[in-house]
Amino acid sequence: MTKLKSLILSDNSLTLEVSQNWTPPFQLSDIGLRSCKQGPLFPKWLEKQNEFNYLDISNSEISGIVPKWFWTKFGLSNWTSIDISCNNLQGTIPNLLIENHYNSLSLASNQFEGHVPPFFRGSVYLDLSNNKFTESSWFLCSSGVVETLYQLDLSNNEFSGQIPDCWTHFKSLAYLNMSQNKFFGKVPTSMGSLIQLQVLLLRSNKLTGMMPSILKNCTKLVMVDISENRLSGPIPNWIGNELSKLQFLSLRRNYLNGSLPLQICYLKGIQLLDLSLNNLSGQIPKCIKNLSSMAQMTSLRDYQRHQYLINTSYMTGNYSYNLNTFLMWKGSEQMFKNVGLSLLKSIDLSNNQFSGEIPKEIIDLLELISLNLSRNNLMGKIPSNIGELTSLEFLDLSRNQLIGSIPSSLTQIDRLTVLDLSHNYLSGEIPIGTQLQSFDASTYEDNVDLCGPPLKKLCTNGERRQKPITKFQEDEIFNQEYYISMTIGFAISFCGVFGSILLVHSWRNAYFKFLNNLEDTLYVMITVKVFKTWCKT
Repeated sequence: MTKLKSLILSDNSLTLEVSQNWTPPFQLSDIGLRSCKQGPLFPKWLEKQNEFNYLDISNSEISGIVPKWFWTKFGLSNWTSIDISCNNLQGTIPNLLIENHYNSLSLASNQFEGHVPPFFRGSVYLDLSNNKFTESSWFLCSSGVVETLYQLDLSNNEFSGQIPDCWTHFKSLAYLNMSQNKFFGKVPTSMGSLIQLQVLLLRSNKLTGMMPSILKNCTKLVMVDISENRLSGPIPNWIGNELSKLQFLSLRRNYLNGSLPLQICYLKGIQLLDLSLNNLSGQIPKCIKNLSSMAQMTSLRDYQRHQYLINTSYMTGNYSYNLNTFLMWKGSEQMFKNVGLSLLKSIDLSNNQFSGEIPKEIIDLLELISLNLSRNNLMGKIPSNIGELTSLEFLDLSRNQLIGSIPSSLTQIDRLTVLDLSHNYLSGEIPIGTQLQSFDASTYEDNVDLCGPPLKKLCTNGERRQKPITKFQEDEIFNQEYYISMTIGFAISFCGVFGSILLVHSWRNAYFKFLNNLEDTLYVMITVKVFKTWCKT
């Protein structure tokens, strides 16, 4: 096959067995051997291939150190797509003086370590995630403006220290993922120069300070995930004013405080709003009904991949990128990707200090799939028409101070697979409906005045249901106990004194003698005072 140009065997269960000394009789331009077993040694026959512009040997059970000759081949083509991810490749990558441009380069899910070499800056798509790289400043802060790099994934490595303040070099960057590292300190101000940025993922680091105001310059942002850091201060107003294209916002597990700004309601396209595990307080704004994307039905037909426009001297066109985020779903943290994420409509305000009532306006978000308001200080009744949220699959209102009965409309939500109303002050009979009776009793536990299946406590006809005692009635209860105690104390004292007078003869004589003397004394004093007054007139 001396004229063979394209060899595509990907995604099979094949094993490619060739001698380490084999010299292929052809020069391939396209090599696709993904998921074909080729290891454990790095395939040496590739050294003789000098014309390829597409190479995929990912997930091929290859281990060991990548030979230096492989890296030098980066200089042989201006249109190269290379994927060696999901192997067990190790070692450091040499810094080579290569200035050519590459379409795609993925080294993800290996064991590479040390510095990220500057010559990788010539890529359009660069994925170095899930490795052991420790130093990024050499790559990020080398001199020269980079106009070709549009996607950069450095997540899940061992980078530490402050995030390098060199982002003015990256004029075209549309996607940046630096999650799950050990970065600390504040987000650098130069990130505000990434005006083409659509996705910013900084999840699971040790970043501090307030929400970086420089991000308001990045008006094209579609997704911001800075969850599981140490950010503090209030949620700024500019998130709603400037980032009008946001669809996914996750700030969970930080130290944010203050009330939820009304400007958050300007995010009409938001589909995922996760502010859980912070110290936010105040009331949930009624304008939440303006999050109109959560009221609109979407389906697989409506799904559109997120894209950015590449416009360079050697390539142009629209290219898509993948989205993913973690979300607490049905009791565990799960990752949502692409189509699944785009179809999700979720609000999570749990584990904060929100107070007041659940706004009735939340019922306008008809396509909500997940609503978590648990572990707050919410009071009042559950909105009576909550059953209109017929798309709900997950509803958690537990550990609040909610009172009243469970709305009967809740039986209308036939998609509901997770429900938690426990640890409130709900009362009355659990509405009869197959859906609500199918949940475990723990769904309703610690609501002492609830009755009916699946609880063991049965409701009796004509049973007088006592009004639940809320925390806001504790002062009233205290006053009642005070007056009762005072009455009992007075009665005991009265009986103790006058009972003794009636029973003891000597005490009774002394008491009446005292009363007679008191009567004489008062009579004399009054008579003298009247006489003096008469004499003066």
